[in-house]
Amino acid sequence: FLTGPYGVGRVIARPFQGKIGDFTRTTNRKDFSLEPPVPTILDELIKNNIPVYAVGKISDIFAGRGISKSIPSKHNRETIDKTLTFIKQVKGPAMIFANCVDFDMLWGHRNDYQGYANGLEEFDARVPQLLAALEPSDILVLVADHGCDPTTASTDHSREYVPLLVSGENITASHLGTRNTLSDVAKTIASYFNISTSVPGTSFLPIIRKS
Repeated sequence: FLTGPYGVGRVIARPFQGKIGDFTRTTNRKDFSLEPPVPTILDELIKNNIPVYAVGKISDIFAGRGISKSIPSKHNRETIDKTLTFIKQVKGPAMIFANCVDFDMLWGHRNDYQGYANGLEEFDARVPQLLAALEPSDILVLVADHGCDPTTASTDHSREYVPLLVSGENITASHLGTRNTLSDVAKTIASYFNISTSVPGTSFLPIIRKS
């Protein structure tokens, strides 16, 4: 019933534990997704023999397509730990794609602004570890896929612009402005790996790469 002309992009099964009136959501969620209708940057990377390593729910979102290897994670801390493991183990050109789900699931959708603030502080403290683990030619891209402001009246996704930060030894300080589409990130990844792709968007690599 959830495929065909009325297909639902993703169904999230969220298990709970406890008793009536006192249930608690567990971290053992399961996502059931339709495959992307057109090739994504992940597909293009695989086609060009560039492996894609996923941490967290990334593989579920893309229905496992365009993923070379995936490892689950239950919270932000574990996501960063496993991302660092991939960075240290992977040799040669590759993309590591990680999702810190707590900002969305635990704090954004529950209007927990204090938890969100604490989570940002904890994540910020880990960024130096991520940067230190990179090779000189590597880049780190930090971006959100949608707004999830915990201070709005609703618990739904909010509509504010999302942050986009890029860092690396060969990245120069630049203002990227307001991008027309999130797909600019995908186009930039294609430029970084020097592959031709039909993925829409405009690469900002010429703006940020040191000459």
